[in-house]
Amino acid sequence: MLALPALRLGMFMPILGPLVILLAGEAAKNRRLIMTAWALGQAALLAYLITSCYKAVTGRRPPPFHGHVGSLALSDTALTDSSHGFQFGFLRGGIFWGWPSGHTTVAFSMAFCLIMLCPRNKIILFCALLYAFYIGLAVSVTIHWVSEFAAGAIIGSVIGMRVGKSFRTESRIITAS
Repeated sequence: MLALPALRLGMFMPILGPLVILLAGEAAKNRRLIMTAWALGQAALLAYLITSCYKAVTGRRPPPFHGHVGSLALSDTALTDSSHGFQFGFLRGGIFWGWPSGHTTVAFSMAFCLIMLCPRNKIILFCALLYAFYIGLAVSVTIHWVSEFAAGAIIGSVIGMRVGKSFRTESRIITAS
């Protein structure tokens, strides 16, 4: 029941989140908010593009419980992660099914980007990680294997840390000049 909102949130937040922050930053003439919006947008876009490239090559089959979002009963089959379902080759499985989870990769990239931009803010740390894990775990019980969640979390974290660190350094350069 909680998974369906996560799927939608994971689809719309990467677009609406940075856009709302950018508009708020522009309205308030707040340079930090504007930089944060651009950083989050870049992290989300890079995560999406990198995930799509991986999926175009891996083409992993959906899990057996795919499509049962509202009536998921965790059985032994649902908890078993099978790695033999890959269809390696360019676009053999499309870019929507495969490894890693795009929802998770984007959520973790945005969360870690925000954490890198505001490293001392415990509320942002908690909320960003809560958001990322909510999205990731929800897709791992609905449309992805658990290993796709794990891979997405790792790849997204690396992307987010790198983008966040880059924008934090850029922000210091702008502030100093």
